Amino acid sequence: MVFSSLVFLFLFLPIVIGVYFLLPSRTWKNLWLFVTSLFFYAWGEPVYIGIMIVSIFNDFYFAQWVEKAKSKHQMKKARILFILSICVNLGLLFFFKYAGFFIDNVNALFNTSIKSHELPLPIGISFYTFQTMSYSIDVYLGQVKVQKNFLTMAAYVTMFPQLIAGPIVRYITVEEELTSRVESLSQVAEGFRRFIIGLGKKVIIANQMGIIADTIYNSPYGLPGTSMLWLAAIAYTFQIYFDFSGYSDMAIGLGRIFGFHFLENFNYPYIAKSITDFWRRWHISLSTWFRDYVYIPLGGNRKWQYRNIFIVWMLTGLWHGASWNYVIWGLYYGCLLLIEKIFLGKYLEKLPNLFRRIYTLLIVIVGWVIFRLEDSSQLIMVLKGMVKYRPSGLNQVVFVYQDMLYALPFLIIAAIAASPFVGNLIKRIENGHRLMYKVFTDLWLIMIFLISIVFLVGEKFNPFIYFRF
Repeated sequence: MVFSSLVFLFLFLPIVIGVYFLLPSRTWKNLWLFVTSLFFYAWGEPVYIGIMIVSIFNDFYFAQWVEKAKSKHQMKKARILFILSICVNLGLLFFFKYAGFFIDNVNALFNTSIKSHELPLPIGISFYTFQTMSYSIDVYLGQVKVQKNFLTMAAYVTMFPQLIAGPIVRYITVEEELTSRVESLSQVAEGFRRFIIGLGKKVIIANQMGIIADTIYNSPYGLPGTSMLWLAAIAYTFQIYFDFSGYSDMAIGLGRIFGFHFLENFNYPYIAKSITDFWRRWHISLSTWFRDYVYIPLGGNRKWQYRNIFIVWMLTGLWHGASWNYVIWGLYYGCLLLIEKIFLGKYLEKLPNLFRRIYTLLIVIVGWVIFRLEDSSQLIMVLKGMVKYRPSGLNQVVFVYQDMLYALPFLIIAAIAASPFVGNLIKRIENGHRLMYKVFTDLWLIMIFLISIVFLVGEKFNPFIYFRF
């Protein structure tokens, strides 16, 4: 089930919210969230509920054993138990996400014929694996208290607002709210407002950008011309931002309805003035996870900094998918971050902001092309086509524009919405005209919701891009 579906909006969500606020205690509410979240997940992949339950049991019980060993000052035993817990988590992730990729590459490298499984990837396995691992790591490090209530732990992992595509909600963020959160009408209203903003991002903008990118990249008339390739790259740049940030907005909004305060996951990344700045603004929950649990333990800035950056970004690429284009994408950013850290950063700071933003945006757009195209031969042809000018054939122009012409005006909307312009304008209205602000924002959000419903009625299944990860 996806947030941007009529079934979710008009059946699942009203029932879940209605029953939730009728339940008398926190235990019953957590149980209801757990059960409905399992149903939400099973709507798309009932077979793989067991994998998620295994992951929950693993971290729940191993954390208790680790804590017990630490209380008896058996640190070696605690370390072994902790490593076993991490091995189970990473083992499940490797088997379902990377085993086929690994075997295929071994076969290609050594000319062997090892058979690989062709099991579909469990939806959201990368997200909930990192969530459960954050709990185990923090318990081992003494950052959080061990959770002794299985239902509370299960509700945390399976919570449907962030289960499928994040943000990666670490246990330490919601530890207290799992047992003592306070819901209120104002929070419910605030949550719905945030949810509608995310819905509009996904349905009104991201899906239209997807039409442009898919039409050009899937053209049956061969490689499009240079201008079309850049148009596709720009469209996909907007698509993935509004798709993923839209999901994060909806997740944060839904969390707020139920009394949870999830951390922000995006901060206008396309106005960044460097690649370093970009990654402080994009998918913040993933960046901070790798920083806290991989980069700093490896030595961070204190020891082997360049090696640590290289490892983190190779892993970041792999986290996104079992394909070489994701590895290349991760190393692409790792190299750029190293270059900025070694010498380029100090020169960038002397340039006007406009040039810094253009530099960053061009690199990001090329990066999204690498991310988007998993076929290496197509990727090379597209990158060459973007650099070396070639015109588009007449057949191609006619085919492409007749399929995506109505989506082109949304590029302007996307460009405006990706900047802080609208947010700053709303803040000015709020500061100067409080009543006008409330009326304006509520009417604006109602309009966004109604337009989104109109788009949904005419569309087929439209999953989020990060469902694959």
